[in-house]
Amino acid sequence: MSASKLKNHPTKNNLPTNAKTTVIALLNKNLAAILDLALITKQAHWNLKGIQFIAVHEMLDTFRTDLDEHSDAIAERAVQLGGTALGTSQTVTEASILKPYPEDIYAIKDHLHALIDHYGAVANLVRQSIKDAAEAGDDDSADIFTAASRSLDKSLWFLEAHIQE
Repeated sequence: MSASKLKNHPTKNNLPTNAKTTVIALLNKNLAAILDLALITKQAHWNLKGIQFIAVHEMLDTFRTDLDEHSDAIAERAVQLGGTALGTSQTVTEASILKPYPEDIYAIKDHLHALIDHYGAVANLVRQSIKDAAEAGDDDSADIFTAASRSLDKSLWFLEAHIQE
């Protein structure tokens, strides 16, 4: 169902209607990307092979936990503003900014390179969303994006550190 066909629910939140509409769309765009990244993280977690297996396997579990917390905060903010959180697999497939994750890779280094590309894309989206939410007048959503940005940047750093010398 198109987001424009969804019902907006009344709320005493006094953000202007146009700000709510803008930010709800922004929240849902980020929600799709983060949910997609969470699934990608598990895809790598389950399938990687190599000498650093246990370290990377366990690191990816912590990344997934962080992503789940941020996706929940983002989805709940959309609903707080009177919108609908769009998190079905069908919506994520249609709305995610991410390119498909390769299913035919196994070597840790290949997963690390693919994950770096995907984490970088979402980190950059979220970082831009901080500015977009603030520009729309919603400091609370900007704060939610800031928390997600810090976490994504840290995860990206951890991933990149594995391939840098």
